[in-house]
Amino acid sequence: MSAPHLLIDAGNSRVKWALVREDGTQTHSGAFAHGGQLVKGTGDPLQSRHEPDWSTLPQPGSAWLSNVAGDAAARRVDAFIDRYWPDLPRTTIRSAARQCGVTNGYTTPAQLGSDRWAGMIGARAAFPGEPLLIATFGTATTLEALTADGVFVGGLIAPGWSLMMRSLGEHTAQLPTLDASAARGLLDSGGSPASDRQNGAVKRAAWFATDTPRSLSSGCALAQIGLIERMWRDLQEEWKAPVRLVVSGGAAGELVQALSVPYTRHDSLVLAGLALIAAQASDNPTADAHRA
Repeated sequence: MSAPHLLIDAGNSRVKWALVREDGTQTHSGAFAHGGQLVKGTGDPLQSRHEPDWSTLPQPGSAWLSNVAGDAAARRVDAFIDRYWPDLPRTTIRSAARQCGVTNGYTTPAQLGSDRWAGMIGARAAFPGEPLLIATFGTATTLEALTADGVFVGGLIAPGWSLMMRSLGEHTAQLPTLDASAARGLLDSGGSPASDRQNGAVKRAAWFATDTPRSLSSGCALAQIGLIERMWRDLQEEWKAPVRLVVSGGAAGELVQALSVPYTRHDSLVLAGLALIAAQASDNPTADAHRA
């Protein structure tokens, strides 16, 4: 059996990784935050309690990366790989005009974020032959519309839930600055929508809050959901077909509380797409792998 692929999804908030066999079977996975703390006595900023210990992993044959977090993150991840496998071949993907059954409708295909591209490839493989609306709740909230035959017709980018709350707190005199952890507690605590359900759905009136932190948390959550539901309904009307709403991202668990439309959750779309890109390159090593 050939050596597994190491897959790395470096997003704006954290790094997700997985080790997969050639057939796509995942054997190991994890995540760690950006910005490792210095380990006392080492002066090594790469070592962090948030990072995994890869010393017990089997030797991968290659690494495949999607990085939207910038050059500093790329150097940090590179150095982290070098600590364990300094000679490991690695490819940082970029978006292509066509790959793994997905056609890129961007005016300049390479300008599409590599995470969005890999995520669409993963979604297309998970739900073949279905029209899709892919909503990712991360630092930014992104939407991608994918036709049943795999054509990406376009998307949207909006501030993410946490970014929206933080912006309000930083630019208004009397509003608190909430982070995602605090906001999750507000949505999950007594009197919040999570505890006020009727037949499995959240009562609309439950989102009207009676204190400022909950008003801020719920208002920003509903701003996210209003965007998603509007575009989902518009796509169904335009395409005259059922559209599967696929949701993912770090804030998905909280925000889907407010959804009033059907959805499917899939939290490994980017890694799934990377696995397919790596497998395609292994099958045809002379083809353009769209390396950055």
